[in-house]
Amino acid sequence: MSWNCILERVAETRSTNDDLLARWRVGALIEPVARIAYKQTAGKGRAGRVWLANPKDTICFSLAYPFKQRPAELSGLSLVIGLAVIAGLATALNLSEADLYAQGLRLKWPNDLLLNNAKLGGILIEGGQANSSTPTWMIIGVGINLQNPQAIEKSLNHEVNLKVSALDQLISDQTALPDIDCVWLELIESFKKHLTDFALHGFSHFQHSWERWDAFQGQLVCVSGGGKESIFGISEGVDQSGALIIRQDEKMITVHAGDVSLRTQS
Repeated sequence: MSWNCILERVAETRSTNDDLLARWRVGALIEPVARIAYKQTAGKGRAGRVWLANPKDTICFSLAYPFKQRPAELSGLSLVIGLAVIAGLATALNLSEADLYAQGLRLKWPNDLLLNNAKLGGILIEGGQANSSTPTWMIIGVGINLQNPQAIEKSLNHEVNLKVSALDQLISDQTALPDIDCVWLELIESFKKHLTDFALHGFSHFQHSWERWDAFQGQLVCVSGGGKESIFGISEGVDQSGALIIRQDEKMITVHAGDVSLRTQS
């Protein structure tokens, strides 16, 4: 579809994803809408997790985007968004993607950004198709830590054993961090290209690019969640649909959903 994205800025809201989901449910979405809130009071992550931080320390926004395909045909979308975020950040920081890679930026399947194995940001995708005659609206939420990773880490529930990183760790002390609007607009521009290509070609077009950034390629991992028994094995990248491939001895297991964590080799 043509790109005619409405840009919305609000000082505060509970959740930009929830704002756009509410519009989708009442049929009020017509063109793509990108909505940024400088403060979210009920920001969320996957599996109902809460992710809150001081407003100036994070960038949080959502994009409502319509696809002609049915939801089941959009597998791998969160992986493509991860690639779009990397490309947008490279432009915003005036660095090459090779620079970001060399500094330890990686993607963790299916929807996290890591910097030297500490969480830099996350992606949450919701939405769907009201009926077979309407577009599939996907609400793509992105949160990225900009600065003060130690403060963000302390703000998390103490039960969450999570290391946190921030965007300012990718730039030198002599370089100023771009303002939030600059980062946001570069990310939206990157989304334009990546979503257009994804709508035309699907995830297979991005498979090898994503595997380059795979944080856990060739490592022993545990995949948990979804009410199923945990799966242990070696991460072998993703297939053409974006599903994770786990090797157990000579057997290959395809995983479509779950949380991935590293495990120590014994």
